[in-house]
Amino acid sequence: MPLILGTNSIKDTSYDVANSARFDDGSSDNIQRTYGTPTNSKIFGLSWWVKLGKAFDGSGSQDLWGERTDSNNRVFMGINSTGQFDFFEKNSGSNVVELKTNRLFRDNSAWYHFLLLGDSTQGTASNRIKLYVNGVQETSFATETYPSSDYAFRLALNTVKYFGRVGLGGSLSTNYYDGYLAEAVFVDGTVTAHTDYGEFDSDSPTIWKPKNVSGLTFGNNGFYLDFEDSSALGNDVSGNDNDFTVNNLTAVDQSTDTCTNNFATLNPLLDVNNPQILSNGNLTATGSGSGNHRFAGSTMPVASGKWYYEVKVTVSGSNPYVGLIDSQSNLRRNGIYFVNSDGDSNNPSGFAVNMSGDIYHNNSSSYASNIGSISTNDILGFAIDMDSSPKTCEIYKNGSSQRSFNLDEPPSGFYMLGSNSSYNTSSSVADMNFGSPAFSISSGNADGNGYGNFEYSVPSGYYSINSKNLAEFG
Repeated sequence: MPLILGTNSIKDTSYDVANSARFDDGSSDNIQRTYGTPTNSKIFGLSWWVKLGKAFDGSGSQDLWGERTDSNNRVFMGINSTGQFDFFEKNSGSNVVELKTNRLFRDNSAWYHFLLLGDSTQGTASNRIKLYVNGVQETSFATETYPSSDYAFRLALNTVKYFGRVGLGGSLSTNYYDGYLAEAVFVDGTVTAHTDYGEFDSDSPTIWKPKNVSGLTFGNNGFYLDFEDSSALGNDVSGNDNDFTVNNLTAVDQSTDTCTNNFATLNPLLDVNNPQILSNGNLTATGSGSGNHRFAGSTMPVASGKWYYEVKVTVSGSNPYVGLIDSQSNLRRNGIYFVNSDGDSNNPSGFAVNMSGDIYHNNSSSYASNIGSISTNDILGFAIDMDSSPKTCEIYKNGSSQRSFNLDEPPSGFYMLGSNSSYNTSSSVADMNFGSPAFSISSGNADGNGYGNFEYSVPSGYYSINSKNLAEFG
């Protein structure tokens, strides 16, 4: 199967997606619209790109798209609690259409493209609804129910439709979507092909990437959400003005983390005891209030290049610790120190700053001089030079350089950027900014390639951590 993200490993594309919308289930983020009369409810195309937020641990589904008149008449589309993609339509209590994959979709670090094409006028039942993932038709299903001939699809009819949750009669579900959504497209009444929404890269033919869809014939209920207007994230740019009403999403939820330039986030899949609670597109790490020290690390470790990232800290009676660690490392029980997972406390593997301003190197808080206490809403900057010999890290506080020191050669060759909280506390919060922040930026500074959005100036020659910069410098 093609790579999950068309541009995880290439720098330039023929078509660039500027923005996505970041949905946080803890904030009940969603958008909705009531459809009008369809052009043709028997034929449709529904296309979207997603980068999943929460890990799928069996605790609940991620309701990406759907509508519900009542429990017996509804549409669901999303990732179920085990990680299977599931689309079904229920009429009068029966699932009249359903495609539930055998394959699991659990990668929180990359972008997926999902495409449903419906045409119930087809004579062959299996041609009446098709699912494509990253440009390849899905053919292996745990549940496979095809619509009857000339079936009028519920997802095309004039009911209330949601991205980010599913309606239930007079009430609403609470299984909100958590993650990123880009290039959401609905075509009403026109037969389209999967190649109308994306294409394989000519230089890397296993890589699927988006295409400009603005020239499609969208039909009465058709829409194209590009999320480029931060003041109106539900804005339809298809020409139909089929705008969605925004519920709880704000301008800060517009992201530059997209299917053509993937940014680093914290990784909810790390095999770490007592992980931190992640939210806001896996950019906010919060202590859970129980257990020992809790750790979160980045999805994109770095082995070469010069990188800059910021951390906004919220301190209320306890410490987040922020820094970088060998990518094979873990936090042990006495985890205010970034130490190696094999238990050897003398194995140099990590550096961290606590809110007293102490710089820790493994088990020692006397590694480097104190940079002064960190207060609520202070922003720490880290400039990491992985090309110099020795490797170096310079720490900034609110834009002013505080300390530069040498890094060890990490045992794995890679440093992972991370945060951990201190013991039994839920008051420890760190907001990571690898270039696409989940908090408001009052100034706005990009790197030398024009990528990223930082509160303070990016040091010359350093870059935000995303797929395009990694392809060039990493």
